[in-house]
Amino acid sequence: MPKRPRRTRNSAGAAQQIAVILGVSVLSGVLIAGLALPWAGLLSVSSHQAEDMVLNDLPLKLDTEPASERTVIRASGGRRLATVYDQNRVELKSLKAVSDVMEAAIIAIEDSRFYEHGALDIKGTIRALVANQSEGDIVQGGSSITQQLVKMTLIEQAENREEYLAAIDDTYARKIKELRYALGVEEEKTKKEILLDYLNIAYFGDGTYGIEAAAQHFFGVPARELNLRQSAALAGMVQNPSTFDPTNNPKKTLQRRDVVLNRMSELGVIEPATAKKVSKRSLGLDIHRIRNGCVGSAAEFFCDYVISWLRTQKTLGATPDDRMRLILRGGLTINTTLDLRHQRAALRAVNDHVFPQEQAIGALATVEPGTGKVTAIAQSRPMGNNLAAGESYVNYLTPPEYTISSGFQPGSTFKAFVLASAVEKGFRMNEVIYSPESLSIPVSDYRNCGGPIKSTETWDVATSTSSGPMNMYTGTQQSVNTYYAQLELKTGICHPWRLAQQMGVDFPKTGPTNVRGQVASFPLGVSDVSPVEMAEAYATFAARGRHCDAVPVVRVLDRDGNPLKIQDGNCSQVIKPSTADAVNDVLRGVIAPGGFADDSALNQPAAGKTGTTQEGKAVWFMGYTPNLVGAAMIAGADGSGQPIQLGGQPVGGTTAYEVSGSGFAAPMWADAMRVIEQWLPDRDFTRPSAKLVKGVPAQVPEVAGMTPKEAEKRLERAGFVPFVQRDYMVNSTYPYGSVAFTSPAGVTSAYTGDTVTVFISNGTPPPPPDPDPKPGNGGGNGGDGDGGGGDGDGDGGDGGDGGGGDGDGGDGGGGDGDGRGGGGGNGGNGGNGGRGGGGG
Repeated sequence: MPKRPRRTRNSAGAAQQIAVILGVSVLSGVLIAGLALPWAGLLSVSSHQAEDMVLNDLPLKLDTEPASERTVIRASGGRRLATVYDQNRVELKSLKAVSDVMEAAIIAIEDSRFYEHGALDIKGTIRALVANQSEGDIVQGGSSITQQLVKMTLIEQAENREEYLAAIDDTYARKIKELRYALGVEEEKTKKEILLDYLNIAYFGDGTYGIEAAAQHFFGVPARELNLRQSAALAGMVQNPSTFDPTNNPKKTLQRRDVVLNRMSELGVIEPATAKKVSKRSLGLDIHRIRNGCVGSAAEFFCDYVISWLRTQKTLGATPDDRMRLILRGGLTINTTLDLRHQRAALRAVNDHVFPQEQAIGALATVEPGTGKVTAIAQSRPMGNNLAAGESYVNYLTPPEYTISSGFQPGSTFKAFVLASAVEKGFRMNEVIYSPESLSIPVSDYRNCGGPIKSTETWDVATSTSSGPMNMYTGTQQSVNTYYAQLELKTGICHPWRLAQQMGVDFPKTGPTNVRGQVASFPLGVSDVSPVEMAEAYATFAARGRHCDAVPVVRVLDRDGNPLKIQDGNCSQVIKPSTADAVNDVLRGVIAPGGFADDSALNQPAAGKTGTTQEGKAVWFMGYTPNLVGAAMIAGADGSGQPIQLGGQPVGGTTAYEVSGSGFAAPMWADAMRVIEQWLPDRDFTRPSAKLVKGVPAQVPEVAGMTPKEAEKRLERAGFVPFVQRDYMVNSTYPYGSVAFTSPAGVTSAYTGDTVTVFISNGTPPPPPDPDPKPGNGGGNGGDGDGGGGDGDGDGGDGGDGGGGDGDGGDGGGGDGDGRGGGGGNGGNGGNGGRGGGGG
């Protein structure tokens, strides 16, 4: 244990300090007039008056801010993910965190009488002053540790070049000003506090600030474990960190270390034999460099996402620049949502399916339902500026507010929002819509949030998968475009668009009133999105309608361990749990046998939706379990990130010709999830109620004569899905523009969730019915034959009456469509009445 110098409080008062200031000023030729303290005036007043003038005219209190300290970003398990900083510094809270020998070494070489004098070491100052005057320049320093602390603080807090130059200005005027600051520091703090501040702020070279960072950097140990050899080396560096940087000048550092050892020996801090023994040894460097930033971390683009996300948190500063300053200088501890197990699995899957140098981007983001926690994001292009190696600084995974990438079209993954809208509006899940291979639908037939779309164009939509009668299950399992084009006619564009927005999809404005995405082709995914956005949205389905904002950070602590307020998942219920259950049940069919992605099934319940853009520029798979959602995307992108067609491009080392979400993105998702699922609880989705699938029996209300809006509301209240036929009007005795009739007709039975078509009257009464058929011949012969069947919505004709004899009446005609059956003919004398025709 080295001997400590005797530590006593300095008894010299302010008057003695002022006398030294005056002496220094005279000897140096610097008139105190330069500091608004005329020398002649000071000579004519008493010492107390002089003291008051100095105290009043020179600054007393040094306003200080915490020194810049590095910020640590940690994964969910506590492992350090990255370190970011302006200065590589770790602030210590107590001298107990510094070894005694380090404390002794720095005092011995920088201010051996530190515990004996006040702000100014009078002997040291006069000695340096005499030496400097004889040389005509400043050749020897006499500043105390407190004075050095003041100078370092002023340099640290300089916000511009002028303030920095003033802080290092090598004049006695600056030294006198520093001395007054030092007097204030000595009055306010104890010697131990001053020494701790000094060790925390000092620069030790090679980008390291403060004793803790320097000990870790140069020797790989904390400051409390520094030994004599290490302490002497570090203490020697402070005088001139550039000259005595051991990574550049090991010989000079070694010589300087020995100077410190000899000085410690001279002062009796260590024995001469000890100094001699240690001086024969090498420096013993063990360099541990701390990477600054996200490059090279275990999750480079997740780290980038964290920093970009924190820059949007208004609670951390008034402006993004203020928040970034806090991140780089505030010594924060940032606890993130990253699960390194998920991250490794995601990165491995992405790298296996898409290579960095290819003109394609592979990306995978995972989000936890019910919390919004982003557990992994991985992309095929690593972080860096080596374009030949496929490196990039563009984050293709996050929303545009966090990156320069605007995202990619998601294809048919948007059909899930139309599906959810249809269920929410009460459509029956097994209701059949005939879906041909192609359709031409006037764009004006669609309604967005502003009402009917004003357009003369026609949307020509085709299906390359299946056609024919489709319900929600089959139309989704086979991703039938013509089914969803017709389903969207019933839901409208606005409702599914708003659902997508509420679930996390960002639709930026394209003008003062226009908002992107409200177009007829909405279910085919024409708006650019990011994987994180889509994972957040689908997590709403997995969480049974509960939406949470995607968040990469759970907690931020300041340098003192106090939590700072940040945004949480902001969770809320945006769709009914029963709606989410129905969507999940339908999307399970995509992974089930016969589904597009049945090769990507997991060992636990899972659902998903494929997506392929019309031009083949991107393919997607949105797959999820009740516990985790994964958004997998492979998109064509040139070196600058601009979208290009995937067809003809190498993807994973093989040229891709026919690209699809099921063939490319789904296997990448499955490779990651088959690893991750071992850490997920094996939970099942909640099954939808039979009412949602097939509805319940109910009577169709009579709405004839109402306005179409009144009829729609009445039908919706009864549990039906109204569809107003606006393409044409029908003859009716009801007023023009009112409801003529419905199909199924009013007061008939149907199932809730059924579509009830509303026909509008043109105000023209229908033509009179045909006259009754002539009666049959008398006698026992039967009637003249059966009544004709009713056509479409009309009634079946009545059968002919029997003749006057014993003949039977003719059968009534069967009603075709929604009409009633015709009545049987009346029997003749002694004959039987005919059978009534069947209803349509």
